Amino acid sequence: MHEILVPNDENINRVVDVLCEGGVVAFPTETVYGLGANAYNDKAVSKIFSYKKRPRSKPLSVCYQSFDSAFDDVVIDERAVLLAKKFLPGPVTIILKRRADSKLSPLCSAELDTVGIRVPSNPIALGLLSRLPFPLAAPSANRSTQSSPTTAQHVSDSLKDNKTLLILNGGCCSIGVESTIVDLPNNKVTRVGVISEKEIWNALG
Repeated sequence: MHEILVPNDENINRVVDVLCEGGVVAFPTETVYGLGANAYNDKAVSKIFSYKKRPRSKPLSVCYQSFDSAFDDVVIDERAVLLAKKFLPGPVTIILKRRADSKLSPLCSAELDTVGIRVPSNPIALGLLSRLPFPLAAPSANRSTQSSPTTAQHVSDSLKDNKTLLILNGGCCSIGVESTIVDLPNNKVTRVGVISEKEIWNALG
């Protein structure tokens, strides 16, 4: 059985240790539960694809503790700043160009020159990210063919083959819908979540 952990200091420290050793953990965000691994570690990121049975041709979003902490990995423009001021931390993923000197695993981008960055507003997620010296590659914590999980038990049911997975229990996700994805290099919204396309374009002026 999976260990579903109360998110106290002791258990978050356990999760941090697993992540620093190249492992994978599940944690809550305001949208859905994420399956996290060190985004700078190829082997760690590859485990996410294995857990989810996800094609490597599909990129992974990357969670940061703040918008500013993503500056070393992506090229920031004025539009990204506008979106960040309006919606981050929150349920929006912003696709931006990778910096040439980014340490992100190419697996996060599926070998593309862009990456989707996210700053969750869930306090458990932010607390975890603040203790890590790296961002987390973190798609939803479910098998690729199944619904995105909004509780720890959903994660456990979907990833039942991965017995050693640690799951931080943050209760039911407050939003429960995947984040809105804004592809700034291609000037389009590729997925609509709780933030509408109209709200995105209004924020961008």
